[in-house]
Amino acid sequence: MISIVIPVHNRKKFTRNCLLSLERQTVHEHNIIVVDDGSTDGTGEMLEHEFPEVTVITGNGNLFWTAAVNLGIRHALVAGADYVMTLNNDTIAAVDFMEKMLYRSAEEPDALLGALDIDFGTLKPYYGGEVTHQVWNTSRYLLQELEEKDWKGLHEVSLFPGRGLLIPRVVFEAIGLFEEEKLPHYMADYDFTVLARRNGFKVYCNYDAHLFTYPEEGGDHKIRKKKSLRNYYNHLFSIKGGGNLRNFTIYTLRNSPAGLVPMHLIKGYVQRVFGYLIH
Repeated sequence: MISIVIPVHNRKKFTRNCLLSLERQTVHEHNIIVVDDGSTDGTGEMLEHEFPEVTVITGNGNLFWTAAVNLGIRHALVAGADYVMTLNNDTIAAVDFMEKMLYRSAEEPDALLGALDIDFGTLKPYYGGEVTHQVWNTSRYLLQELEEKDWKGLHEVSLFPGRGLLIPRVVFEAIGLFEEEKLPHYMADYDFTVLARRNGFKVYCNYDAHLFTYPEEGGDHKIRKKKSLRNYYNHLFSIKGGGNLRNFTIYTLRNSPAGLVPMHLIKGYVQRVFGYLIH
């Protein structure tokens, strides 16, 4: 059985549409756990009345992504889940999404599988995983390198975000849960997949499974959209800032080869401090 863990904080409309897309799946070998972290927009009431079959765990509003996901994962593992999928509420699963994930998971039962992201606004693929260069700490985006005829099947990647990430139980038993204390919001998903690979588990993007997303709804996208000194500060220091220097430092110390840490830190600091101003 697959348990799908969805952390939410307000954005009731997104949560409803996400859950409706999961109801419409061609296969139903899954249950759903929503971690409602202190929503104040009626999300709890909506879940109770419209989706009574969904397990709802309530937080106090201070969990952020990582602790909320971990709370749901613990519940799923205690209940006996063989796989856990972490999913964001601002996603809509294609009708055969779970079918395609299960099919490829049967081929690679111990691997972590992500899905091909489709921009809901343009209906064009926009993210299909990354391959990183260990020395230079740069990423190659596979979707930009592959020809369209190759947008199918499994493609091995170096890391993957937590939206639509299928994780076998054996991975949690080997490496534990996401790092919620040091990486409470951003980068915990990348950190987890990198750690999984270091422990012998492969990570793939399943190009057959499509997940429609809203790139503009990301917290850092909104910070970047309107340039200001306040948003610049939030980009570098806010818990939801994609350029958060603390998170990047912790991630680098945890995942870069020891001899390359200074170079990776300097390069990353320059990208984050000046990248906001350029893009």
